[in-house]
Amino acid sequence: MDPIVEAALRKWPHVPDCHGWLALDARGDWYMRDDRVQAAGPFPRVKGSRIDHDKLRAFIGRNYARADDGAWFFQNGPQRVWVELEAAPHVWRIAPHDLSVASHAGHAAQVLSAWIDEHDRLFLQTDIGLGLVHSQDMVDAARAVETGQWQPEPMAFADMAARFGHVLSPAGRADARHGGQQKAGPQAGSS
Repeated sequence: MDPIVEAALRKWPHVPDCHGWLALDARGDWYMRDDRVQAAGPFPRVKGSRIDHDKLRAFIGRNYARADDGAWFFQNGPQRVWVELEAAPHVWRIAPHDLSVASHAGHAAQVLSAWIDEHDRLFLQTDIGLGLVHSQDMVDAARAVETGQWQPEPMAFADMAARFGHVLSPAGRADARHGGQQKAGPQAGSS
């Protein structure tokens, strides 16, 4: 976590959490989802605005973490912004020269196991969590399978969250706990 984020947490420890405003799609893109987008439908059916600013994407990636209950969040200064996930907490990019794996946020990972869902999507369980292999990297992933580096086993997508301990929709869970009411949106000035 960035030192400036840690300092903000100490200075303002009781800022309300934010649900539904940030999402990660199956290609590793971050999306902002304001009230209008959230009202139009759930993620990923209605995605919102893709975040294209490189420094903002890097800041989110450095401050992206897993909570004890398996939900993933971005620590935006003193505010915890829960992340909606289309497929998994990570989207893996495969390096063609050595088949090494890194997350959408640039974090290196060691593959522990491989899984294929009913839509023929390849997921890798690693030392930093479960992720979906990026669709543009499937040729390199196929080489890892063909050489025996990875030996995918079948698993239904619906079973993955329970098996690997992640939460796809913290906002949906928050809605259920709060009678359909969303918690606070992003705080002005917290970045």
